[in-house]
Amino acid sequence: MSEWFESEDFWTTYGPIMYDDNLWSEAPDVAEYVVKLGDLKKGAKILDAACGIGRISTELALLGMDVTGVDITKSVLEAAIDSAQAENLRINFVNQDLRTFCQPDTFDCAVNLYTSFGYCDSKDDDYKILKNIASSLKKGGTFIMECTSRETAIMYFTPGETFERAGFTVETEFSVVGDWEGLNNKWTLIDKNGKKIVHNYVQRLYSAPELRDKLLELGFSSAKVYGDFTKTPYDQHARTMILVAKK
Repeated sequence: MSEWFESEDFWTTYGPIMYDDNLWSEAPDVAEYVVKLGDLKKGAKILDAACGIGRISTELALLGMDVTGVDITKSVLEAAIDSAQAENLRINFVNQDLRTFCQPDTFDCAVNLYTSFGYCDSKDDDYKILKNIASSLKKGGTFIMECTSRETAIMYFTPGETFERAGFTVETEFSVVGDWEGLNNKWTLIDKNGKKIVHNYVQRLYSAPELRDKLLELGFSSAKVYGDFTKTPYDQHARTMILVAKK
């Protein structure tokens, strides 16, 4: 059975809502941070795991990186290809499930950004993704993950909000699943005629120590947690969770 993130219809409808102008505008800075955190030189081979529409893949390629972007959804990859072609960039985009994608000892760096982790039906499937990323990195390679953790979900919890975007009124509702094991997300889009489109999904929440220790278990020699891309402490002031692991 397909999972919600495999649905072409979902991304066609919700893509313009989720990937707003702010996300595009911050992409160049995020790419610069990736290069610094990974201590990467031009020509370094980078895996953009769950690359989506290619906003980070494109910026990394503009910085001279050799980028492979992998995503399970064909329609978002087509948008990524269009973005790369508009910049006259050569990026290898692969339409594959990260639970099965693995190219052993290939990449100098791998990234999984914009909370693109924790949506599979089981922890085992989530961990398959991490295992494949670890295997795909060269010895000495760097894995960089940006994700909403259990701690940051608690710190910044809101029951929801209403805003206008891409021609829709967007209503969001959030609720806790279990003992903070997950966060239920309900997104309702209302068009100008009052027609509603509703989508629910659950993000599994991992604590930073849990993910850090899992990466060490998978063979990384070190794994550190930061509160943002500038390596501020992961404490009560953390803006997000940034994991940087060395193989």
